Amino acid sequence: MDETYSMSRGCNTCESDISTLRSTALPSTSPNWPKLRIADLFSGCGGLSLGLQRAAQEFGYSVDVRLAVDSDEVAMTLYRSLFPSATTFCKPIEDLLDGEIGSRTTMTEKAVAQQVGSLDFLLGGPPCQGHSNLNNHSRRDDPRNRLYLRMARAAELLNPSAIIVENVPTVTSDVRRAAHEAIEVLEDMEYAIGTGIVDLWNLGVPQKRRRHIVVAVRGCDVDPQDVVDRLKTPVCEHIPRSVRWAISDLEDTDQANPFDSPSKPYPVNQSRINWLFENDKMDLPNELRPPCHRSDHSYTAMYGRMLWDAPAQTVTTGFNCMGQGRYVHPSRPRVITPHEAARLQMLPDFIDFASIRIRKHLAKLIGNTVPPPLSFAIGKTLIPSLIGTVSDLMSSETYQ
Repeated sequence: MDETYSMSRGCNTCESDISTLRSTALPSTSPNWPKLRIADLFSGCGGLSLGLQRAAQEFGYSVDVRLAVDSDEVAMTLYRSLFPSATTFCKPIEDLLDGEIGSRTTMTEKAVAQQVGSLDFLLGGPPCQGHSNLNNHSRRDDPRNRLYLRMARAAELLNPSAIIVENVPTVTSDVRRAAHEAIEVLEDMEYAIGTGIVDLWNLGVPQKRRRHIVVAVRGCDVDPQDVVDRLKTPVCEHIPRSVRWAISDLEDTDQANPFDSPSKPYPVNQSRINWLFENDKMDLPNELRPPCHRSDHSYTAMYGRMLWDAPAQTVTTGFNCMGQGRYVHPSRPRVITPHEAARLQMLPDFIDFASIRIRKHLAKLIGNTVPPPLSFAIGKTLIPSLIGTVSDLMSSETYQ
């Protein structure tokens, strides 16, 4: 057995995280005072909101989701199940925030700003496919990359005290310079900015997942660059966490629904999986790979088995297929299930993914989510500096 896995059982941080991860009880969403007011753009199923909610609860706060927006109806349905009192919109963000940076507020934007009111946190993980190294068609020059600027436009309209933006590390290489432009806009608005590339395994996420983080604050006594830099320090001595830590209890889960069952591979891929186990190998030799993935290929993890005692590779929307990464289960001749992928993304069991019956929807929701430990770690640092501001507004007649 993995020594780190065994030792982590006596670690308060590891035990708290695994308890949260395996919990089937939905956290309370009752709007009791005090509460933090948040907006979540490009929300997906709510990874950033969930992390901030957990951080707020550690200080005796709840969250009030004043705005959550995503164009994916399945994602928004799931988000509403987690935050039933949230104000949500299922539409492209540019339909709500339809003005240009620095321009006069549109009628649509005025209605949004009036509905949202005062805001503590603005969260967002803009689409990253246009920045991905796997996107050879329009890498670094994809119109979707400009959606990053909607975060800056939202800041212009909603004036949040704190902003958290997550994206892939290559976001700063975009030829359209959306991330750079957004940061410049925030600086012009007198936000203090912290940026950096963070290995999420330092935060307890059991996979190799590097992300570009922007933290912006205004009106509170905290250095956002220090906040980002702290994310580079492991949360406990048992980091990085292993695949075993996250999914060992799911090896033989009843496969009664798509969430707990692996995808059925093509016969040729099943034969490749069988070869790995019959020969006790973790990687498929070149001669057994498809011609396009032989010889000088750079994606060595493809067609491989996961290692029990190491972090997983980055979980993407392709986790259903052995040809898209190291997604073959460590001890079972199959790829990982959506449930196991969700665990590796640190998405708790109380999220009702089992209600989603279409496998491609599960892959998109889970693969594209932001692991909650990111906003949890940032929230734990920022919330104390915002508490005074929130407390002042609690008794105000304008706090709606």
